[in-house]
Amino acid sequence: EGLGFSGVLFRSEAMMGALFLGGSTSLPGIITSVTAAWNGYPELAISNAVGGIAAQTVFLAVADICYRRANLEHAAASIANLIQGTLLTTLLLIPILAYAGPDISFWGVHPATPVLFFAYCFGLRMVSTVQSRPMWEPRKTKDTTFDQPEQDLSQTSLTKLWSQFAIYALIVAVCGYLIGQSGIAIASQTSLSESLVGTLLTAVSTSLPELVTTIAAVRNGALMLAVGGIIGGNCFDLLFMAFADVAYRPGSIYSAISAQQLFSIALTALMTGVLILGLLRRQQYGFANIGFESVLILGLYLSGVVILFLG
Repeated sequence: EGLGFSGVLFRSEAMMGALFLGGSTSLPGIITSVTAAWNGYPELAISNAVGGIAAQTVFLAVADICYRRANLEHAAASIANLIQGTLLTTLLLIPILAYAGPDISFWGVHPATPVLFFAYCFGLRMVSTVQSRPMWEPRKTKDTTFDQPEQDLSQTSLTKLWSQFAIYALIVAVCGYLIGQSGIAIASQTSLSESLVGTLLTAVSTSLPELVTTIAAVRNGALMLAVGGIIGGNCFDLLFMAFADVAYRPGSIYSAISAQQLFSIALTALMTGVLILGLLRRQQYGFANIGFESVLILGLYLSGVVILFLG
């Protein structure tokens, strides 16, 4: 008590993961989607956004494999991560509604774009509220981690830490631009569709920072940060479509959604639902200490990749 909104917001591992870890590692994806949309490749821009979310959800399954003590979703269960997972599922439905609804736009921007921004901000506000005044919490076990602020043991000054953070964020943003240009070149000069290039090439490439930071967080025992970073980052990644809609000048980018992209969005929502089920069920020890949700997520993703190739 007494921390207020900002205190809870920045002292929670789940919220730090959602805002700073998730947001900064998403910079390559933002730049890639915006670059593709600006250059007239809307399918590539959308596929990059949705494909990145699917890939990053798989990264949680990889992190679960690396965490040998127990099922990661059991140890890192929290109301914040559950709400973020539900928020992600909700956000995934907005582009589908925009695609299926009337093709309208104002100055080339569809009304769904500001709705995405509003819904994301509302979701973050909800997460911060339940962190400060939780109405229920997961049952504690010997393997459960706590989302509490730790004592700062670092001797590095705060100014230096912020400077390093800004420099590294700039580096990954530049990499995102280069990946975007490479994806455009591959899509225009090969027989691969924009959807495949975006879903399997640029999306996975721009998501690699999430894989590295998630594994590092798990190895250092920051489980809430790892799970919150992926789920919160995935929520932020839905805003790629909003940024791309602004950058895409011919009209609403949602009208360019193809059948392959609808399949990818539905698959991503299904994978997110499985993840939420894992956080709710909290299986303590699965086969080889891997949760059932991790096995299902890996199976769904690989099956989806095969279907996209065959389609």
